[in-house]
Amino acid sequence: MSHNPPETALNNEQIRDTVERILSAGTLPPIVQAGHPALRQRAAAFDGQLSANQLDRLITLMRQVMHEAPGVGLAAPQLGIPLQIAVLEDQYDVDPEAAALRKRSPLEFLAILNPRYTAVGTELASFYEGCLSLNGLQAVVARPEKVLLEFQAPDGSAVQQEFAGWQARIVQHETDHLNGILYVDRAQLRSLSSNAEYAAHWAEPGISRAQAGLGFDAGTAPFPAGQVY
Repeated sequence: MSHNPPETALNNEQIRDTVERILSAGTLPPIVQAGHPALRQRAAAFDGQLSANQLDRLITLMRQVMHEAPGVGLAAPQLGIPLQIAVLEDQYDVDPEAAALRKRSPLEFLAILNPRYTAVGTELASFYEGCLSLNGLQAVVARPEKVLLEFQAPDGSAVQQEFAGWQARIVQHETDHLNGILYVDRAQLRSLSSNAEYAAHWAEPGISRAQAGLGFDAGTAPFPAGQVY
């Protein structure tokens, strides 16, 4: 499937104004939902649109919103800010059987700017995935088991880091947000379930029961090794 979202329609001054309005509101901003233009446009690369103080405050606020949701990642477009900034953190207690099957291990807090990922190898992992911007839904997505993430740290330094298992899923999901891609674009749509129906029928560490009951395969997402996303 080809995805070619348009570039953000906001200029640097409009982006700064949006950030400052959110930072000065004094309350946690809402997470925008599917249909908001910021979720379907490629966010602007961060190249100094914000001062160091503004960037630090924005990252702190994004972490608070992520924790409050609660979630394991949040991208700036999910607050209506079309900038390539995301925060990641996964410290939740998870059922050991599910954690083992999904290769889910704790992810320390990380703020990433201008990220790009490349599939390492050809192995895919298929699991249910949700999104704070598609409240109440989840679907199975096939993603590379291991990726190389290239990004800027908030201090401007360039970083390359490999992620595997559930951590790889998180960094792919959030990087996709910055390119106007939602997980449903990559999902097996026959697997799409409300949280309540998932809990009632398909809740297990893997997806075999849902595959049999809903009639979908594990997916063969087009993630060639070496292609940058």
